[in-house]
Amino acid sequence: MLAVLTAEEMAAADAAAIATIGLETLIARAGRAVAVRALEMTGGGYGRRIVVVAGKGHNGDDGRVAAAYLERRGATVSVVAPGPGELPGCDLVIDAAFGTGFHGAYDAPSAGPSVPVLAVDIPSGVHCDTGEASPGAVRATATVSFAALKPGLLLGAGPEHAGEVRVVDIGLGFADPGQHLVEDADLAWLAPRPRDTHKWASALYIVAGSPGMSGAAELSALGALRSGAGMVRLGSPGADPDRVAVAEAVARDLPETGWAESVLGELGRCRALVVGPGLGTSPSSRAGVLELLARAELPVVLDADGLNVLGRIGDLGAELSGRRSPLVLTPHDGEFARLAGSPPGADRVGAARALATAANAVVLLKGPTTVVAAPTGEVLLAAAGTPALATAGTGDVLSGVIGALLARGLAPLEAAGLAAHVHGLAARRGLSVGLVSGDLPRLVAEVLSDGGGR
Repeated sequence: MLAVLTAEEMAAADAAAIATIGLETLIARAGRAVAVRALEMTGGGYGRRIVVVAGKGHNGDDGRVAAAYLERRGATVSVVAPGPGELPGCDLVIDAAFGTGFHGAYDAPSAGPSVPVLAVDIPSGVHCDTGEASPGAVRATATVSFAALKPGLLLGAGPEHAGEVRVVDIGLGFADPGQHLVEDADLAWLAPRPRDTHKWASALYIVAGSPGMSGAAELSALGALRSGAGMVRLGSPGADPDRVAVAEAVARDLPETGWAESVLGELGRCRALVVGPGLGTSPSSRAGVLELLARAELPVVLDADGLNVLGRIGDLGAELSGRRSPLVLTPHDGEFARLAGSPPGADRVGAARALATAANAVVLLKGPTTVVAAPTGEVLLAAAGTPALATAGTGDVLSGVIGALLARGLAPLEAAGLAAHVHGLAARRGLSVGLVSGDLPRLVAEVLSDGGGR
């Protein structure tokens, strides 16, 4: 995992480092790191024209140190104050106007659309913690981020403004932060299967689908099987089990109503339970979901209609407070609004944390960067996703992947965060146009088999 520091955490890290290393040393290191990246972007110093937009704070100090370094390398450097307007013609703009503590609006000067921009720590005008961007915020070609990533480089409009992000170590120490970015190396969380394993060691039960909605159930089952679930039991209330199109899944015959009792009787050898894709929102679906929440003593993933039948989380205190086993909720924004009573808003991390606390569950809030929050406040961010995932059924596959990783023994926060990362990597391997959800399960298996991206 890669550390992600909020503005408050970054300020604390700065203060501690200033007390031990000294402000002048820190600024010198930061300024040199910016200058080195600038030289890479311009292909050298001599004959290059560089404009540094430097504010009054330490971010501006970093820019001024970079300017001096670049002048020693033969560049012609102009240092200007922040503000709207046109910059002189140049080969590169260094944005050192404002740092991670900036709030409010900013209208950045411009040297023209063809001139590359290097941002210092975070593009000026982008909120450090949420990624909200002022209309006139800097759109950088690249960003040098000190010590760790910032949430605003990953969330909201931040990625569109940050360009290529490079994290540089300048000697700042910090306590373990509350947010981390999942990376390929975290596939190591999945332990190799022991030689004497068997199919029931990672068995999963999926309650999904309904008459006319078999596709969602099949996609969830395929996602689970391709993610290492050794056995998948698949029950679709009221549907003909002989019509399940996933040969490797064991279809279960569930009645149209009162089906929870049948499911509970077959969970003994299963390690996790997925409920919801294509289930429908009838009163019997709601009754079944609530009964499983109350009585299923194993990790549960609630997705799609499993969420839609709940209503507001605040009205379900008794149903949720008695659960001793883990619960994972996987809402998109519309489902989140129904569960929480309002949309997540700009502060997606704060919103996911609040719902996780209220539900006593891990909450996976889907988005361009997926936010996974635990009731303890820990957050994992998964940023591997792609617009190609914006097609019907991809969430059904994701629910199966999460269920499989839970069945394989991962803790709920790690299972949900890693599943979102793998899901995004899989989509990146597929067609950039025309990817369909049925493509994903095999691509997920490829990612898990070779250990990440390619």
